[in-house]
Formats: sequence, structure tokens, C-alpha cells
Amino acid sequence: MDLPGPIHDFLLVFLGSGLILGGLGVVLLTNPIYSAFSLGLVFVCISLFYIPSNSHFVAAAQLLIYVGAINVLIIFAVMFMNGSEYYKDFNLWTVGDGVTSVVCTSIFASLITTILDTSWYGIIWTTRSNQIIEKI
Repeated sequence: MDLPGPIHDFLLVFLGSGLILGGLGVVLLTNPIYSAFSLGLVFVCISLFYIPSNSHFVAAAQLLIYVGAINVLIIFAVMFMNGSEYYKDFNLWTVGDGVTSVVCTSIFASLITTILDTSWYGIIWTTRSNQIIEKI
């Protein structure tokens, strides 16, 4: 798909933000139904990432398999579970939540540091399959 540069960039930012928000919804939402719907958003955004790279069949297959089958199966299984079990011992913050947030924050900080410290100017991207994808 030959899109103009600003539209392509907007599409990537839009899909990336949908991916991040959906991933946060999967992790942070306490209701498993809402979490499963957020997982569906993540699957849709991942499949739509294939469309700008002219991989329409992969995008359609990913939509059919992951959103149409896996996510529906997860929602079906969650609906059969007893919903009152999740809210019996409702604590706002536990020690495990604190440890998990510290670990996730440190991993995120190390990723951001690595991204900012990497020299991205020496990388040459090509579109032909018989050439080297990147040159460092």
C-alpha cells in the first residue's frame, strides 16, 4: 500500500497507541471480560500493522484466527467462570503489585535508555528480499 508519508506515520502512531492502550487494559483492568476485550483490541491492532506492508493475507488470517477464534474462545471461557470469585478479596494494592510495578518500570526504563543510546543513523533499510535488511 503506497501511502503518503504523513498518513503512513499517523497510521503507525494510531495503531501503536491502540496497541499500548489495549495492552495496558489487559494488564490493569480487574474485570476479566474487559481484559479479554482489550486483548481483542491488541489482536486487531497487530493484524492492521500488516496492511501498510502489503501483507493483506497475513492481516486477514491474523484477524480470523486470533480475533475470530482465540479471543472468542477466551471470552467464552471467562463467561463460564463464576464472577463473584474475583471480588471477594478485593485489595487495592498488594506487595506483589508493588514488586511487579518496580520490575516493569525498571525494564521500561532500561528499554528507553537502550533506544535513546542506540545510533539509528547507520541503519540502511531496503525493501528487496535478496538484499541485506540492515547494515550496521
